[in-house]
Amino acid sequence: MKIVWDKITEKLYETGVSNGVLYQQDTTGNYPIGVGWNGLTAVTESPSGAEVTPIYADNGKYLNLVSAEEFGATIEAYTYPDEFGLCDGSAEISPGVRIGQQPRKEFGLVYKTVLGNDTEKNEYGYKLHIIYNATAAPSEKAYASINESPEAITFSWEIATTPVPVTGFKPTASLTIDSTKADSAKLTALEDILFGTTDDDPRLPLPDEIATILA
Repeated sequence: MKIVWDKITEKLYETGVSNGVLYQQDTTGNYPIGVGWNGLTAVTESPSGAEVTPIYADNGKYLNLVSAEEFGATIEAYTYPDEFGLCDGSAEISPGVRIGQQPRKEFGLVYKTVLGNDTEKNEYGYKLHIIYNATAAPSEKAYASINESPEAITFSWEIATTPVPVTGFKPTASLTIDSTKADSAKLTALEDILFGTTDDDPRLPLPDEIATILA
């Protein structure tokens, strides 16, 4: 069949960020409890690596060696959950009293982006983004005097990740789910796990469990 560009309903775009959830990692590598992240303004995904090193032999190019790919990101927000303090190197020594320069706990993060098209606009669908085994680096916090042009402080964190196992594939630190392609009932069941219900606390399943839920 001949290729046709820009067909009706196929002009897709992605925008926004919302429904952020933070999951602290426990000592077994699981993420048993999630908390909502209010004020999330941006998540900038920044993969790195996968660099090509050419190898030469017999007076010619022999092959390319490709370095390992790593997943990193930058999180920006107007505020953050109290539980993120342990991930940001702070600890509470008394109610309302926090100290810095403490060990940083690994965490998981879920957030949602809008998937739109030319006919349904922002109602077309969405994507769920999941990040595993993230570690936040120290970040700058700039406090300024209130003036005639007030602005809320924006916090920002650079994060690095360590991949988790995936059966049949290389380990990964990131996972994305497209609501327009996943089974809606199974996706709802997964979101009940991710976001919690009236009876169950939210938790973050690992990739193998997610694959089973959506299979």
